Amino acid sequence: MSPPVAPPGWSRWLVPPAALSVHLSIGQAYAWSVFKPPLESALGLSGTQSALPFQLGIVMLGLSAAFGGTLVERNGPRWAMTVALVCFSSGFLLSALGAATEQYWLIVLGYGFVGGIGLGIGYISPVSTLIKWFPDRPGMATGIAIMGFGGGALIASPWSAQMLESFGSDNDGIALAFLVHGLTYAVFMTLGVLLVRVPRTEKPVEGAPSILAGPQVSARQAVRTPQFWCLWVVLCMNVTAGIGILEKAAPMITDFFKDTSTPVSVTAAAGFVALLSAANMAGRIGWSSTSDLIGRKNIYRVYLGVGAVMYALIALFGDSSKPLFILCALVILSFYGGGFATIPAYLKDLFGTYQVGAIHGRLLTAWSTAGVLGPLIVNWIADRQEEAGRSGAALYGLSFVIMIGLLGVGFVANELVRPVDARHHIPAPSAASGNSATPSEKESADVQRQQPESA
Repeated sequence: MSPPVAPPGWSRWLVPPAALSVHLSIGQAYAWSVFKPPLESALGLSGTQSALPFQLGIVMLGLSAAFGGTLVERNGPRWAMTVALVCFSSGFLLSALGAATEQYWLIVLGYGFVGGIGLGIGYISPVSTLIKWFPDRPGMATGIAIMGFGGGALIASPWSAQMLESFGSDNDGIALAFLVHGLTYAVFMTLGVLLVRVPRTEKPVEGAPSILAGPQVSARQAVRTPQFWCLWVVLCMNVTAGIGILEKAAPMITDFFKDTSTPVSVTAAAGFVALLSAANMAGRIGWSSTSDLIGRKNIYRVYLGVGAVMYALIALFGDSSKPLFILCALVILSFYGGGFATIPAYLKDLFGTYQVGAIHGRLLTAWSTAGVLGPLIVNWIADRQEEAGRSGAALYGLSFVIMIGLLGVGFVANELVRPVDARHHIPAPSAASGNSATPSEKESADVQRQQPESA
């Protein structure tokens, strides 16, 4: 499939809405918790069992992005968005069948496995195209799209809750809600499929830098560089710190103020979760746009350094000041979202636009790792502290110390990032011959000939 090339006069500002239509849809993943209580009641599941579709979906997101990144680069954004549409919507339809027949394994297969592939391919589908359309403002461009993934739950959560209230929370009501989700998202994502285009020339905007300006590195070579693995650690540590709060937000704020004179109600805890989602979304566009002004390394110094300070403030004073706790948590979640949105531009700065989508896909395995690591640290330690007879803020003190340490590791990894050595660059004529195909055998040989004997 040939990528759809923009006709003369096509506005690049039509591409971010195309990306948003996909990201707002797949961002529903963050609203999975709405379905957990009805599923547990209707199908007799435990909390661990009801979380399995979401956990598998996040794992498949990272794996499909890693293994499908090169195909996305080769076939273009329309192909990738189509695959995402089919998988994500089919996942809901399979889940609807599973709920209707009370076969929970079908929900795990549909939402977790099939839908998870749609999550991964859909997540990376517009990234490379946006960077090529906006070489002058890559952070802002990717931030607009990835903002949709963070904000998808703000739409999906109340919408899903309303459907379950209208259709019922038994297995038939859940099945109907899944069916409506699958069909509605298919229509919405189709808008993105039809609207997306790739630049007609290498310089889509007068005065903007060429999309192939600077060093260009293939995905195959990128994973052999220390810069890639430094950024892998940076992303993993930043996501682990953010998701540690996000996954347990409601019970965490309740526990912190349980033994104080101002306990937090269930309704207020739900409002806190909504605030965190808004901070997550706002950070994706706000901080990534700021990175265009102050640079990628500097913005990650903020994410990791200031994030560690926020964790320290919560650990030391969080249970004595509710506004301080909420403010620090909001800042941490804004950094969590900003880290996701800024990483594609950081990759572009280091490796060029040649196969940045494929490189981004491989890097998202850090998300899969953090998606397991963050909740595991916070929940396991909280359980152990509770067994020891502790309560309130004491449940999370050790977790926060660990998070500060992990952010420190990420900070060091960010400081170690340097420009990519020339031996990894694709020769200019080869890079210019196309910006989406996998490097030919000749290109690979050329790169190998450029490498000195020693590493």
